[in-house]
Amino acid sequence: MMRRPLYAVVALMLATPLFAAPEAQQNLFNFARPTDVAKVVTQGSALPSLEPEFTDRGEALRRLVFHVGERPTLQLTPQQGTWDWSQAGVLGLRIQNAQDWAITLDLRIESSDGKALTSRIALPAGPAQTLLVPLHATTPRDHGMRAGPPMPFEHEGQRLLLAEFVEGELNPAQVSSITLSLDRPDANQNILLGRVLVEPGEGSLKAAYTGIVDAYGQYTRARWPEKVNSDAQLKQASVKEKDQLKGWLDKRPEQDRFGGWMKGPSFEARGFFRTEKHDGRWYLVTPEGHPFYSLGVNTVTANGSQTYVEGRESMFTALPKEGEPLAAFYGQGDNRSDTGANKGRAYAQGRWYDFYRANLQRTYGDQVCPPDAPQKPAGAAPEAAAPTTGEPAAGSSAPAQSTAAEKPCVPEAERWVNQTLDRLQGWGFNTLGNWSDNALGEAKRMPYTLPLSIQGDYATISTGHDWWGGIPDPFDPRFAMAAERAIAIATRDHREDPWLLGYFADNELAWAGVGTDPKARYALAYGTLRLTTDVPAKRAFLKQLRDKYRNQQGLSAAWGIDLPAWELLEDPGFEAPLPSPEHPAIEEDFKRFQKLFADTYFKTISDSLDWHAPNHLLLGGRFAVSTPEAVEACAQYCDVLSFNFYTREPQQGYDFDALRALDKPVLITEFHFGSRDRGPFWGGVAEVYKEEERGPAYAHFLKQALTDPMIVGAHWFQYLDQPVTGRLLDGENGHLGLVGITDRPFQGFVEAVRKANLDVPKTLLAPPAPVGENNKGEAKKTIGEQAPPQQPAQ
Repeated sequence: MMRRPLYAVVALMLATPLFAAPEAQQNLFNFARPTDVAKVVTQGSALPSLEPEFTDRGEALRRLVFHVGERPTLQLTPQQGTWDWSQAGVLGLRIQNAQDWAITLDLRIESSDGKALTSRIALPAGPAQTLLVPLHATTPRDHGMRAGPPMPFEHEGQRLLLAEFVEGELNPAQVSSITLSLDRPDANQNILLGRVLVEPGEGSLKAAYTGIVDAYGQYTRARWPEKVNSDAQLKQASVKEKDQLKGWLDKRPEQDRFGGWMKGPSFEARGFFRTEKHDGRWYLVTPEGHPFYSLGVNTVTANGSQTYVEGRESMFTALPKEGEPLAAFYGQGDNRSDTGANKGRAYAQGRWYDFYRANLQRTYGDQVCPPDAPQKPAGAAPEAAAPTTGEPAAGSSAPAQSTAAEKPCVPEAERWVNQTLDRLQGWGFNTLGNWSDNALGEAKRMPYTLPLSIQGDYATISTGHDWWGGIPDPFDPRFAMAAERAIAIATRDHREDPWLLGYFADNELAWAGVGTDPKARYALAYGTLRLTTDVPAKRAFLKQLRDKYRNQQGLSAAWGIDLPAWELLEDPGFEAPLPSPEHPAIEEDFKRFQKLFADTYFKTISDSLDWHAPNHLLLGGRFAVSTPEAVEACAQYCDVLSFNFYTREPQQGYDFDALRALDKPVLITEFHFGSRDRGPFWGGVAEVYKEEERGPAYAHFLKQALTDPMIVGAHWFQYLDQPVTGRLLDGENGHLGLVGITDRPFQGFVEAVRKANLDVPKTLLAPPAPVGENNKGEAKKTIGEQAPPQQPAQ
């Protein structure tokens, strides 16, 4: 930076205002041209020079140094009284990070009544920008999505950085301070500051979300190798991929028809998938008796990429007009709910658009079969890849040179099924994970899984982590009836299908609260005791306590409380004491109830599935938040324990020593690694810095999974990227996919995934290391094993 005299600074600032000056704009302070409008107080920080520094673009800013410490701060306050920002909507601060790395800056705005707004801002390295802080609580959910556009962005020649996450509340008529701080820097950190002001700011705030999605459903403000700019580019990519897939499919390892490896240990063929332990390692076994390590992908469907457009049309640069061919991909929906997944989310209903199906149309066109053309039978296995000679150009509706008798017509839906299965098998996958299109399983090319999807009007319990809703009350007779109905429907067309790997009991139930404190660990017990006695789970808990203690005197002594009457325990809102070393019975009773709860839940499902589908596996509850009681009950009643692990390695997701004691096969039913450099704004639950890191992260995760003899497979979440502006269900908008919204695979990633998948047999089928006793066992299900129908719980 170069320094200039103060008079030059004044002239520059007057000549080149950073903002237009609307009537409601209020200048608070200018660090480069200090006045007595505001007081500046530093603590653990310093303004080392009165003179400004000039950026490469000639802009005058002043240096602020945050020193090493607990929380170095700079605070601006009015010289007298408070600021009245009643007519303002945004705080603007001209700022530049003077380091070569990003800094996390904390900003706090307080009013004299004790209210405050707070925001944590990732301040990137680079040129100066205007930081915009809305003067109200906000998140990207206010715009209908989980994560907002990358910051900063260019608008009308200015570089703007929007604080997208603002928490709290402010009285704008009585603003008393603005505070900038860093949290425990381990080295001095420098930033440069200019003018501070407030203004209405509606235009700048709206600009952050305007025109962010192009006609293909892609983010407009970035470029990447797979980004599409024309229909011709889509078609050319499709032809190129077809040739590549043919070569990859020809190089697959020797497998049985279900994807089991022909080499390695040999098992008894029983006609359905099962589990078996051999030489200390658990295996999934194919119906033909070969070892099978489930390499799956979740949500393989063409019908999950819609995004709401109603009310936020300004986000999209080129939505089709009514009457245009691509207008066929509009629809209507309503995803409003009171779950944690939708809390605070706007734009959860109305008109949506499906960019993925529109891009399929652009790429391949309608393939309408003439009445006399021979049809490929539904579910028939296609050729690995058709030769390009004699075919029409991609997307053309012109007939191929070959006759109908030589090449049967393939309708659009089946073309997608065939191509998707070619991709998955060419990339080394062998399983269709949860929520995948039924047509893929019906093609009889790849084993599939199914969710039981139990829904009903039964009671639920809140544990405070109700992301998908409360946890079902298994003591409610209506839950048993709902489970019986759901399982009967789910198994009706699949009872004798050897391609079905198994069923999932549910997905990510809220078995515990958030955190590690006792209130979170035993949230199910606490939540149940707060309810009224018309809730079956509350009655079950009270019965368990009365059977043990007989009366309030016994419970009072065991829990260290004064309970004058048993009826007080029955009252809604009863708050149980915290576990303590002095009263170990509290924790013992919580554990006993939570185990009874989980036992009842999993036994209800297991008994019903044993009756309706005795030959198929129950693949567990897809745990995200869990308790030892729930996992133990799942191990007791299910064939496989399933977990959703969003960690660098599977072993970081749970206590595997505890799992080993249960001696059950473990299936990882969700994992992923996302980034923010391919369009969608969210990097997923497990985020890496850039696209090139996703492949190595996948390979490392899978390698670590193979080191544990309990793990029998891993399923990637998910097949497609989520829409830039959020999926219908909950606004998630992550770059998590193998394939983008334009139906183009992410080439470098799928190549890395394929290599890792094809290396699995080398590890899995290698001769085992010497072990002690050959601990050989089987999961509970065998062919022909049946149970009586589940009766409603009493």
